[in-house]
Amino acid sequence: MSFSTDIKSEVTRLDSSREELISELSAIVRNSAVIQDNVTIYIENNSVARRIFKLFKNVYDVTPIITVRKKYFNNGYSYILIIKNKLREILDDLSVVKDGLFLDIPRDYIYSDEDLVRAYLRGLFLVTGSVNDPKTSKYHLEFLVDDYDYALFVSDLLNQNNLNSKIIKRDKKYMIYIKEAEKISDFLRIIKAYTGVMYFEDIRIYRDHKNMTNRLNNCEQANMDKIFLTASSQIRDINKLREYDIEDLLDEKIKVVMDYRLKYPEASLGELSEIISKETGNKITKSGLNHRFRKIREMVNNIENKD
Repeated sequence: MSFSTDIKSEVTRLDSSREELISELSAIVRNSAVIQDNVTIYIENNSVARRIFKLFKNVYDVTPIITVRKKYFNNGYSYILIIKNKLREILDDLSVVKDGLFLDIPRDYIYSDEDLVRAYLRGLFLVTGSVNDPKTSKYHLEFLVDDYDYALFVSDLLNQNNLNSKIIKRDKKYMIYIKEAEKISDFLRIIKAYTGVMYFEDIRIYRDHKNMTNRLNNCEQANMDKIFLTASSQIRDINKLREYDIEDLLDEKIKVVMDYRLKYPEASLGELSEIISKETGNKITKSGLNHRFRKIREMVNNIENKD
C-alpha cells in the first residue's frame, strides 16, 4: 500500500463527536459526490468507502446502497455509494446545498472551532488528498479541488494552522500543496494520523541526518583537497629554491619550515605548526608558518622574474 493509503486507513478508524462527523462528511460530499436525484459517491479506497458508509448510517440513520466494481486496468476495485433517502435534510445539514443551490463554501458552523476544522480537513484528505512517502520521494502533500474560491478557502483553513500551503492551477482544477517536511508532519498530526506522524518523523530525521553527514563529508573532502593543493604548491616552491642552490643563504627559520614541509607533505598548516613546535621546542603558530611560506613564495617569484 502507498503511504497515502496507510494514512487514510488510519484516520478512518477514528471516533469523533457527531458535530465533527458532520464536518468530515461535509468535506467528503462536497468533493466526491454527484448530486442529482440522489447522491452518488465514487471512491477507490476500501477503508474510505467503509468510513463513508458508516458516517451516513450513524449520523443520519441512512444506509447507502453500495456497489463494488473491479477495475479493468489493474487489480483494484472502485466503490459506488448511493444515498436516496433524506437528501434535502442531509445536504442542508452538511452545508453542501441550501435552498436547492450548491454551496461552493460551507457555512460557518461546519468549521467554527479547531476540532471541526481538523475534522473537515480529515474528510477533505480522504477524498482529494495525497502525500508522498518520505522514504522514496520529495516531501509533498496536496489536495485537488474544482474551484478557485474553494481552493482559497481550503488554503486558509490550512494556513490558520501555519502550514504554509500554496495554490496552483492544474488543468481545469486547483491544487493546494505543502512542501515543507515539518508542515506535512504537522498536518498529519492535525488530522490525528499519529502512527503516520511517527513513521514520517523517523524517515525525516534519518534523511536529515544522512544529508548532514553527506554535507560534512563533502566539506571534509573539500578541506582535504585544499590542504593537498596548498601543500603541493609549497613543496614546488621549496624544490624551486633548491634547484637554484641558494638554501645555504636562507634564514635558519625558513630552512626549518622547508625541511618539515618536505618531511610531512600531507599535513595541514595547523598540524605542521604543532609538529614543528613539539619537535624543535620553538613554538610557531599557524599564522607564523603561513607567513614563512609566503616569504618562500616571494623569493621564488623574485628569482623567476630576474630570469
